[in-house]
Amino acid sequence: MEQFKGLAKTLYIWSTTENLEKQVEEIKAATGGDVQVENINRLSMASYGNASFDLIIIENAQLTDAFGKLLNLLKPKGKLHLLTYVGSSESILQELKLSGFIDSTNAQNTITCEKPGYETGSAVKLSFAKSKPAATAAVWKIDGDEEEDLINEDDLLDEEDKKKPDPESLRVCGTTGKRKACKDCSCGLAEELEAEKQNKKVETQNAKSSCGSCYLGDAFRCSTCPYLGMPAFKPGEKVQLAGNLLNSDL
Repeated sequence: MEQFKGLAKTLYIWSTTENLEKQVEEIKAATGGDVQVENINRLSMASYGNASFDLIIIENAQLTDAFGKLLNLLKPKGKLHLLTYVGSSESILQELKLSGFIDSTNAQNTITCEKPGYETGSAVKLSFAKSKPAATAAVWKIDGDEEEDLINEDDLLDEEDKKKPDPESLRVCGTTGKRKACKDCSCGLAEELEAEKQNKKVETQNAKSSCGSCYLGDAFRCSTCPYLGMPAFKPGEKVQLAGNLLNSDL
């Protein structure tokens, strides 16, 4: 017990009176301080105050809920020394850890552990003030209050992209819904497509509608009619898109 030299106040918890006096004298000689004794079966009725002892020595310790009380009786950094114990060392060590003891050691059937360096139930005020970091990494950011040099969208277009499409190239077949003539094309699209291949312009003024109702207006046109949305026109008249539609910014 030389490691307990200089501890002022010790509680010795005994289970048998055999050699009790001798054991107390040995503890006094080893610590150089006062020793109080308590029976293991009367520990729950003891009226010691919290943090009363520097060292608690217990004989024939066993798995029990008394470890929590022993922790309260010890001063911060106080020692608990189990001379002997009942049960496996692994179970005792686990129970001590769950009770709050730290730095447990086991040697020659004796276990020594320690109470942490603060009192049970003590509180410490935490500071949540933000500390300034030593160095701040540079990051990309856009400040809304400053004007940034943004890319002009028009600069992404070349002259070819800015050309308006030829209205004739927008015409599609009323049957296929594509710029591809159907098998029995009678609206003149087949002739137009053939002329495009030969770089010629074909006259479609007298072209006939496949349904014969295109010129009457939307109420009489098919759902895939290329003239949907256009005003009614005279039979045989060549329909052209208005100039304001070609110049629309929408």
